[in-house]
Amino acid sequence: MTPSIRRKLEALAERHEEIGLLLSQPDVLADNTRFRTLSQEYAQLEPVATSLREHDQAEHELTETRGMLDDPELRDMAADDMQRLEQRLLDLDSELQLLLLPKDPRDEANLYLEVRAGAGGDEAAIFAGDLLRMYLRYAESRRWHVEILNEHAGEHGGYKEVVARVEGAGAYSKLKFESGTHCVKRVPTTESQGRVHTSTATVAVLPELDEIDDIVINPADLKTDTFRASGAGGQHVNKTDSAIRITHIPTGTVVECQEERSQHKNRARAMSLLKARLLDAERSKQSAAQAESRRLQVGTGDRSQRIRTYRYKDNLVTDHRIGLNLYRLTEIMQGDLAELVDSLTREHQADELKSLSGG
Repeated sequence: MTPSIRRKLEALAERHEEIGLLLSQPDVLADNTRFRTLSQEYAQLEPVATSLREHDQAEHELTETRGMLDDPELRDMAADDMQRLEQRLLDLDSELQLLLLPKDPRDEANLYLEVRAGAGGDEAAIFAGDLLRMYLRYAESRRWHVEILNEHAGEHGGYKEVVARVEGAGAYSKLKFESGTHCVKRVPTTESQGRVHTSTATVAVLPELDEIDDIVINPADLKTDTFRASGAGGQHVNKTDSAIRITHIPTGTVVECQEERSQHKNRARAMSLLKARLLDAERSKQSAAQAESRRLQVGTGDRSQRIRTYRYKDNLVTDHRIGLNLYRLTEIMQGDLAELVDSLTREHQADELKSLSGG
């Protein structure tokens, strides 16, 4: 642990102690808003303070144990204890550094998942459908709720475009590195001569925030159209103009929602999606300027970057950002994304720690 990181941790521990004293003050107890804010900050700092105390205790025990090495009767036991304590300190070092990383306020948010066919014609649409199915199965394994907001089917299966809303604890934190261009190399079902084709699909993962204060939309900049839903939903949906299409004229951004039977609910969903897209576009510009060298910059919305290739012949999935090769394509396409998600998260944390320690 570097001295600078140690100082930052000690400052957080001191703040935790300070808040603990404040929470017992009568004026704080009488102010519900302040009490709630301080309680939340106290809970966030609790893991840091606890781990730092354990780290200090382990260091103290290690110093005492080293002093026992000169005693012939205690030397062997002391050597075993030293090994255990040194490993414990290494684990606590890693834990504390991760706790020091700034929390992404969007990590616990629900999200909008957008999958679009790219280059490759009918095969690209089929691949887009395969990717959506992969994410739906992963969401099911996490017990997340998914609803399809809008879809445009491909002529031979899959989707030209599909938009889904994913609701669940930590959904954005798990899928935020999926944004980008996905590439598939395989023999399409539409290929009669057995040749391998290369096709692409793009994925966008946008956090759904309860209140988006960053984006102010002038109603005069919006064009709203209603139309009859073309997807599933029963006779009521297909006989009424319940679907909504909203166009943001200054940017040309278009969103549609036809899942709900209520036009009012579809409008609310469409506006939420529009705000998420506009905010994502603005953040992408800022992040691209600030973090051009980041390997995982894809999370900022750079859709043009090819992030992953799926090679069916070799049963291989390659994530190009971190050089990860997994010969488990079949399982991954069935929704087993845990290894991919965990690897990308660890790499992101490593980048953050490198930045935290000054390079």
